[in-house]
Amino acid sequence: MSIEYTWVVNARNTPLLKKKCNHCDSNRFYCSDKFRLNAQKKNIDIWLIYRCVKCNTRYNMTLFSRIRTESISKEIFNRLSENDTELAWEYAFSRETRRKNNAEADLDSVEYEIQFDEVSLEQMMASGSEVLSFTIKCPFEFNLRISTVIRTCLNLSSGKLNQLIDADAVFVHGKPLQKKHKVQNGDIVNIQKEILKSILYNGENQIEVGLEK
Repeated sequence: MSIEYTWVVNARNTPLLKKKCNHCDSNRFYCSDKFRLNAQKKNIDIWLIYRCVKCNTRYNMTLFSRIRTESISKEIFNRLSENDTELAWEYAFSRETRRKNNAEADLDSVEYEIQFDEVSLEQMMASGSEVLSFTIKCPFEFNLRISTVIRTCLNLSSGKLNQLIDADAVFVHGKPLQKKHKVQNGDIVNIQKEILKSILYNGENQIEVGLEK
């Protein structure tokens, strides 16, 4: 048996695009969270609008090109027409959309926060489970390493995390954690409780680690 918790990763902004501006010396564009729609008879073109971070020059990223209006659901069409921010973010984070436009994102430009509660080691170890299970909720992928989330939420140093990994005490979906592993929504991290305890416990009465808010 295991005790389960959740870590929630929230992006604070969409990734910048690595693109040279034709009007200034900038090489980054930001997502405006707005769409452009252009209907021609029964066909429609739809773009996601980006702006240069320095001079505000516009760049249109193609989402749909010369498609029939009836091929888009009424719900999606309404959201596009109303500049729905959530939908804009979905496209801005979409690898497939960038691939179709031969565009490259500056994923390091994404700022984020992780929601978790601080719980003492004693509280965690009071459970009868041998494994602590953490589900990572992260709606948007931006190359965030799972190891970074673990270090942040459990307040681990790089050395202590390395000890856990070397001891084969951390698993993601049943496979040993690799430092290169990137976060995907729904990732499940399992940590052997006794090994974590032996690494974290340093003689103090309590050591604070993070769990979900």
